[in-house]
Amino acid sequence: MGIAERKKRHKEEIRASILEAAWQLVVQDGWQALSIRKIAEAIEYSVPVIYDHFANKEAILLELTRQGFRKLNDALIKARDKATSPEEQVEAMAYAYWKFAFDNTAYYQVMYGLGIPSCETVNQISELSTFSELILQPIKELIASGKHPETDPFLKLHTFWSMLHGLISINMMGTGESKEDLNQMVLKDFIRGFISGMKA
Repeated sequence: MGIAERKKRHKEEIRASILEAAWQLVVQDGWQALSIRKIAEAIEYSVPVIYDHFANKEAILLELTRQGFRKLNDALIKARDKATSPEEQVEAMAYAYWKFAFDNTAYYQVMYGLGIPSCETVNQISELSTFSELILQPIKELIASGKHPETDPFLKLHTFWSMLHGLISINMMGTGESKEDLNQMVLKDFIRGFISGMKA
């Protein structure tokens, strides 16, 4: 292995260790408490070394967000592929989204730390575009087969995303009191109403 290859590998290893340390700190203390200084201390490098790899803390959080959406997309694809009709696909992906949020709470909180990602964030993270397309595909099919083919699929995507995220957020900010039965009823009611609204 030449000097250039060794340098490249070393740089990649440091970058991976920065992300791993950042992730451990996020899990331990929450994404709001993350700092470049804490990451540097965790990997026993100086602060300038971190800045050699990432412009700032936000760039590190953006990479963790990217990883989170990659994981979410994998879960959505698995759920979608087990369903046949667009109705079943929407329902399966809604439940997969819900499960992902509570199985990966730290990732979810990083992904939505500042609310639903903006158009600018979507442009920076290709995984977000993939997420949108996964949900849009069965929504478009439902609209096409319904009585209102002029319905805006992007509006329906935003409705789907907002309702799910809102219910999840309410639960994540809760007092720890379990309301699993109620959550499932609300989730089922939302999915049923969402699907029938596009078919009606």
